[in-house]
Amino acid sequence: MLTFILRDAFLSFFVAIGFALLFETPKKGILVAGLLGGLGHAIRFTLLHLGFGLISATLCGTVTIGLLGIYCAHKIHTPPVVFTLPACITMIPGLYAYKTMLGCIRIYEEGTTGAKTAFLVHDTIYNFILTSSLLFCLAIGICIAALIFRKKSVKQLKGKNIFK
Repeated sequence: MLTFILRDAFLSFFVAIGFALLFETPKKGILVAGLLGGLGHAIRFTLLHLGFGLISATLCGTVTIGLLGIYCAHKIHTPPVVFTLPACITMIPGLYAYKTMLGCIRIYEEGTTGAKTAFLVHDTIYNFILTSSLLFCLAIGICIAALIFRKKSVKQLKGKNIFK
């Protein structure tokens, strides 16, 4: 089991680094993006194998990325989004989004008169809801850390200090 977790973290590390390079992340943030991506995906992988659901495992992985991203941002003086975004891309539900689009195309082609239409509509709606839920988990997981560790509240800002 440990071998599979390490393999998953290793592969996710390089995926996150690839997207960090694609997004022109500063050199000091590339390694952090890779480490966060590998760790977050390894947590998701581990929780999935422990029996957690896909959505809850993804949320735990992204919350970890978000919290450690805030910590690393303070250490290397870089905005957290610079390395949390490439790290979370490793968990984007591409397969389910693909199945959703493929289902929509098949429904359009076959119409509503086919024998398999009910199953196809059900399957497409299921994949759409799963894709949407996973994407919301990615956004919420990153935002939780930013909301917990924000320094100022909007209520504390005065009229002139809003844009400072």
